Amino acid sequence: MLTTPPSQEARVALMPGFTWDQQNAYLFDIDGTLLRSRDRIHFNSFATSVQRITGFEVSLAGVPVHGSTDTAILADACRQAQIPAEIMQRHTEAILEAMREVVAEHRSEMDLLLMPGVKQVLSYLVAKGALLGLATGNLEAIGWVKIEQAGLREWFRFGGFSDHFAIRSELIGQAARKAREMAGESATVCVVGDTPRDIEAARTNRLPVIAVATGNFSFDELRTLEPEACASSLADLLALTQAAS
Repeated sequence: MLTTPPSQEARVALMPGFTWDQQNAYLFDIDGTLLRSRDRIHFNSFATSVQRITGFEVSLAGVPVHGSTDTAILADACRQAQIPAEIMQRHTEAILEAMREVVAEHRSEMDLLLMPGVKQVLSYLVAKGALLGLATGNLEAIGWVKIEQAGLREWFRFGGFSDHFAIRSELIGQAARKAREMAGESATVCVVGDTPRDIEAARTNRLPVIAVATGNFSFDELRTLEPEACASSLADLLALTQAAS
C-alpha cells in the first residue's frame, strides 16, 4: 500500500470556535478522502454489470461521479444510455449485486493509494476516544473491500453506504444516527470529505464538516463553501495541530 507524499503547500483554515479533533464521532468519505484508486475495477464494474444483466451498454463519460453515489451514478448512466425505465426497475438490484461480485473477484488487483496522513489521523483520533465510521457513496461491500485492501479496516466500526440511498445526505443521515446509537444521543458527529457534495450533505444534516483538498477539488473551491475546517490534506491538518500543542 503506497501513501502519497505530503502536499507541497500546506493550507489550513478553521472556523472560530471549531476544534476539529474534539468531536465524538467522525464519518469519513473513502474516495479522494482516505484513498485513491489507480485501477479502474470499481469504475468499470458499472458498464460490465449492466451489460451482463441487461445486454445494454453504458458509459460513465459525461456522468457526474465526484461526490455522487453508486446508485445515483448507475441511474444517471442508464438514463444517458436511454435504457427503458421498466428494465431498470426490474434489474437494478441484480446489477448492483453484479457490481459487488465484480469488485470482489478483482480485489487482489486493486491499486490503492492512501492520501497523506490518513493512518496518522485515524490513530490520533482513536487515541482521543473518537468513534470512526464511513459515509461513502460506495456500495457497502465495495466500500469495505477498498478499506480492507488499503489496510484501514481496524479503525472503522460502522458505516453509511449507498445501497439504499441514491442521495448522499440521506446516507450521511443514516450514518450519523448509527454513530449516536453507539456513542450516545448527545454525541457530536463530524463529516470528513473532499467534495462540495460532502459539505452540502453535512449541512443538510446540521453536522460540522472537515473538507480536504486531496480529491478533485482545490482548497480554494472547498473553502468557498465555508466548511468548519478546510485543509490541503489530513497530514497538514494534523501537523498544524501538533505544532500548536
